Amino acid sequence: MSIARTDSLIRRMLDNAFNLGTFAVVDDVVTSNGITHTPTWGMPQNREGLKQLIAMFRSAFPDLHCTLEDEINEGDKVAAHWTMRGTHRGLFLGAPPTSRSIEVKGMMFARTENGQIAEGWTMIDQMGMLQQLGLVPPPRRR
Repeated sequence: MSIARTDSLIRRMLDNAFNLGTFAVVDDVVTSNGITHTPTWGMPQNREGLKQLIAMFRSAFPDLHCTLEDEINEGDKVAAHWTMRGTHRGLFLGAPPTSRSIEVKGMMFARTENGQIAEGWTMIDQMGMLQQLGLVPPPRRR
C-alpha cells in the first residue's frame, strides 16, 4: 500500500463527509465490515453508524468544518489529530440550538487493510464541546 493512499484516508473523510456531507466517501475509505470505536451515542459501530454520527453533527452544526492538524502513518497504522468547529444551529443530543460556537479537538487511530480503514478509534473532546455549548458547567476553580 502506498503511503500517499494511507495518508489521504482521514483527510478524505474529514474534507468530504464531515465538511461537505458527502457520505459516500465513508464507503470508499472504510471497509464494508469495518469497526468504528467511536463515541456514537448509541449508533452502530460500523460504516452506517459513522454516517449517522456525521449526519447528526452536520444537522446540529450546519457550518461544521474539520481541519486535519497532523497525521502520522506507519505500516498499516495511521494516527491523526484534528479540530472540529461549528455553530450550534440545530438539535444536538436533545438540546435545542444555542447559537454558540464550538472548537474541539479530536484524535483518530486506525488500522488499515488494502487502502481502507478496517478498524478505527476516535476520541472527541465531548466534555469541552458540552461546556462550550453551555450544556455542562465549566470546571470549578479552586
